[in-house]
Amino acid sequence: MTPTIRIQSEPFDAAAEAKKLSGGRTDVGALVTFTGICRGNEGSEPIAALTLEHYSGMAEAEIERHVSDAMQRWPLLGVTVIHRHGRIAPGDDIMMVATASSHREAAFAAAEFLMDYLKTRAPFWKQVEKAGEKTWVEARATDDAAAGRWAAHGKHEAVK
Repeated sequence: MTPTIRIQSEPFDAAAEAKKLSGGRTDVGALVTFTGICRGNEGSEPIAALTLEHYSGMAEAEIERHVSDAMQRWPLLGVTVIHRHGRIAPGDDIMMVATASSHREAAFAAAEFLMDYLKTRAPFWKQVEKAGEKTWVEARATDDAAAGRWAAHGKHEAVK
């Protein structure tokens, strides 16, 4: 299985990407997808846009490394990770993780693992634009704690 990993400025079609993983296949018993969407507000403050920057080359390599780790931990039949960069308006898709497996447990765990690592380890930087001011988003301890729980887990045993 060759995973799909893309970093792009253009929008993507999440439904079409998910269909590529499972369409016409009878070995896939579970397809888990997560699409991150730009919110229009943060609390009571409206958000005008997000700007995402990345370290080209390094970002792809880091995502590939974590996808490879997920494929070793769980019996996956397909993985797609797409992450956008540039200015993103509220309501627009930011990123997508999709995992396919014969069983739901592996698909859910692998998707969650990849999301936690993308949030904390992938070299992306997010700037929030609100009411004419721009601020960089700082790392959160809760995200680091979520990613840290995977360090204690070894390879997932295949579901029978």
